[in-house]
Amino acid sequence: MRLEDVLPIIYLVSAQTKTDIYVVGGFVRDELLKKAFKKDVDFVVLGSGLEFAKALDVEMEEAGSLVEFPDFDTARYVFVDREDNNRVLLELEFAGARTEVYDETSRKPVVTATSLEEDLKRRDFTINAMARKVEADGISKDIVDLFDGQTDLERGVLKTPLDPNETFSEDPLRMLRAARFAAQLEFAIDGETLSAMARNKDRLAIISKERISEELFKLLKAKQPSIGFVLLFQTGLLEIFLPEVVALAGVEEVAGYTHKDNFSHTLAVLDNIAEYSDDVLLRFAGLMHDIAKPQTKEFEQGRGWTFDMHEHLGKKITWEIGKRLRMKKSDIYYVAELVRWHLQPIALMDKGVTDSAVRRLIVNLEDKLPDLLVLCRADITTGNQKKKVRRLKNYDYLEKRIEEVLEKDQLRAFQSPVRGEEIMGLCGLKPGPTVGKIKEEIERAILDGEISNEYEPARAYFDTIKDTYLEGALDWEKDT
Repeated sequence: MRLEDVLPIIYLVSAQTKTDIYVVGGFVRDELLKKAFKKDVDFVVLGSGLEFAKALDVEMEEAGSLVEFPDFDTARYVFVDREDNNRVLLELEFAGARTEVYDETSRKPVVTATSLEEDLKRRDFTINAMARKVEADGISKDIVDLFDGQTDLERGVLKTPLDPNETFSEDPLRMLRAARFAAQLEFAIDGETLSAMARNKDRLAIISKERISEELFKLLKAKQPSIGFVLLFQTGLLEIFLPEVVALAGVEEVAGYTHKDNFSHTLAVLDNIAEYSDDVLLRFAGLMHDIAKPQTKEFEQGRGWTFDMHEHLGKKITWEIGKRLRMKKSDIYYVAELVRWHLQPIALMDKGVTDSAVRRLIVNLEDKLPDLLVLCRADITTGNQKKKVRRLKNYDYLEKRIEEVLEKDQLRAFQSPVRGEEIMGLCGLKPGPTVGKIKEEIERAILDGEISNEYEPARAYFDTIKDTYLEGALDWEKDT
C-alpha cells in the first residue's frame, strides 16, 4: 500500500464529511528537504481526528489496522505486509486540530480542539509547523506556512513558532526533540531557543520516562549523535535524565598526571559506532561502556590514573539506567553484557590470543561477539594514526582467530557433549546441582583445551571425574 493509493480515499472521506484535512509536520518538511519518504504521515483534521479515521477505515474496508487514542482525539491507521512478517508499509496518523498543554505537575497534557492556525502555532518548531491540504488531485502544492518555516529550512535553523519559553513549558519533551532534530538534520538551534532550553530544563521532570526514552533512542539513530548530546549537556538537560553520563565530563590532574575527558571520549566512541552500525542498542552500549569510570577512578603512584573493574560496575549501572528508562529486560541484558566484556578483547591480546582465551570469549558472548568487536574498534579514539592502525590490525587478527577456533572446535552452539540426561542415568542422580557441576567441569576442560569438543573424549573425561562429584551429591539428588 502506497500513500498515493490512499490519498483519493482520504479526500473522499473529507468530501463526504465536509471536513478539511491537511498533511502536516515531518512529511511537508522532508519533501522540501528532498529527503526520502519514511512511511509515516501526520494529518491534521479540522474536526474529529478519531471519527475521520473511523470513516476512512470503513471506506478502506479494513485494509489496514486502526489504533484509537480517544483521550487525544487521535487514531493511527497502519498498513502491513502480512506475507513479510507484518512489515509496516505505511502508517498514517489522524489528529483533530488541537493544542496540548501540560500544567505544572501533570505528566499528561490537556487536549483542546482548535483551529488550523492555533494547531500550527502550538507545534514544536517552525520547520514542523507547515501544512498542505488534501484535495481531489492529491496533496496541494500550496503550503500553509504562517511562521516562515521555509525560510528556517533554508537557513538550517531550529526555531519555535511562539516564544520558546511558552513552547517548552507546554511540552518539555520538545527540548529533547530540538537536540534530536539538530543532530538528524544537522541544523543549528536559534540562540533564544537554545537559551530557553537551559532555562526550562527542570520542566523535563514532569515528562514520563517512556517518552524520554523514546526520544533518547531517536537521537541515537542520528548520523552523528554526539551533536545532540553536546547540546543536551550544554543546556543542562542531560543531567535531568542521564546524570551518570554527565559525570563522565572533566579532567583531574595529580602530580602532573591527567586522564582523558571521558565524556568527550564516550561521544567519540558513539559517533564511531554510528559509522559502523545502525543498531541503536549497540550505539547505546557505546554511550554506556565507560559509565562507571567516575566511581572507579583512582590515582596510584607509579601507575597514574586507574579505572580498575569499571566494566563490572558498569554492568550494574547499565541495569539501573535501563530500568529507569523503562527499557525491555532483554535489551538491558544485551547492553550490560557488552559493557561487562568490552575490555576483554584488549586484555586477551595483551596476554596472547590463545585458543583457550578465544574459546571463553566465544562462549561468554555467543551471538553478541560481533557487536562487541564493533564496540572495541569504536573504542579506539586516539589521534595517533600509527597507534590506531596497529590496534585495528590487532582486531583483524583476533577476528581471524575467532573464526579459526569456531571451525576447529565446533563452538557455534557450545555445550557439554555429555548431556544432563545421560549424566543422570549413568550416575543414578535426579535433576539437581550435582548434574550441573559435572557438566560445567566437562565444559571447562573443553574450553581450557584439556579435551576436544567431541563426545568420546568428553565421555572418557566424565568417567574420571564422576566419583568425585558423586561423593558430594546431596541425599535428595540420589535416585535410590
